[in-house]
Amino acid sequence: MTPSPVYVTRTAALSCPAAGFEQRGVASYYGPGFHGRLTASGEMFDMHDMTCAHRSLPFGTLLLVRNLDNGLEATVRVNDRGPFVAGRIIDLSVEAAERLGMIESGTARVLIRVTGAVRDE
Repeated sequence: MTPSPVYVTRTAALSCPAAGFEQRGVASYYGPGFHGRLTASGEMFDMHDMTCAHRSLPFGTLLLVRNLDNGLEATVRVNDRGPFVAGRIIDLSVEAAERLGMIESGTARVLIRVTGAVRDE
């Protein structure tokens, strides 16, 4: 799966200090209550964008997220911090959660893998 054409990317080795990073755990999602509010990166949260919150990965990092229960994948960009619930590794936008088929359950077992970073302009 390739990153959305909206994002301009470099090779992971050149632009992302977390290249090769992988993590398994539980994903959740957030949406309407945060839609239009500022994220930790300073941009407005849009629940219809392919974005996520991660505790430590740099803003602009692109991640391939695979739902381990159904095999669906989505590419998201880190633009916020979280999740702040014990046992979860990533909070996804509503759009990303829909593409991963996890709206009904609210959470999913996932594998996340760094694929690159958005170019600094």
